[in-house]
Amino acid sequence: MSVPNYYAILSVPTKATFEEIRAAYRKESLKSHPDRLPPDATTAERKRATSRFQQVADAYFTLSDPVRRREYDLHLPSAYSSSSYQDDDTENPFASGPPPTSSAPPPTSASSFFSNLFSGTSTPGDHADADETFTNVFSDLLEPELGRESHSRIWSIVGGGGGLALGFVVGNVPGALAGAFAGNRLGAIRDAKGKSVGEVFLGLGTDRKAQILRALAAKVFSTVGQHI
Repeated sequence: MSVPNYYAILSVPTKATFEEIRAAYRKESLKSHPDRLPPDATTAERKRATSRFQQVADAYFTLSDPVRRREYDLHLPSAYSSSSYQDDDTENPFASGPPPTSSAPPPTSASSFFSNLFSGTSTPGDHADADETFTNVFSDLLEPELGRESHSRIWSIVGGGGGLALGFVVGNVPGALAGAFAGNRLGAIRDAKGKSVGEVFLGLGTDRKAQILRALAAKVFSTVGQHI
């Protein structure tokens, strides 16, 4: 069984903290996000970007959870732990592809090491959902970028109308006014919380996604003085 070097994929040392792993995931996922490719990108380029994006998500999925990380570290080839990697593709031998495999795979643990580490026999819960991972980690930054696109007024309107009708039946005009106000407020809550920013982002067109990803990249990379 080959063991990907998830520390190298995220360009972090094996002793990295959760905060360092999260920050590294943000940088690497923005670099590889398929929606950042130009419209004329080839099928092969999109396939490579999607594969890399999934690989980065798997690395974060594994290293961000203490239990999964302990299990992974038990199977980590010793050669992988001898170096730490910087955020520089020229210094990271695994930046453009998977790491070399160990010639002597470690024995499988009782947990089958994540069902043979996302092999064809893995269960659905073992593999990271790359899009869901991305939107979860970036939810705090996506909201201001999406602005009011994450909200609509449809349920506040429907709620107001429904409350108006019900209130009139129960209490004539005074009841109608109270019902309309209550229904409008309940509808507004439904509008605000009906969809997560992640769901809204995933539903956007490719061009709008690309704009938001560029804005996110500017925020993330400005904090470390780097540009992509």
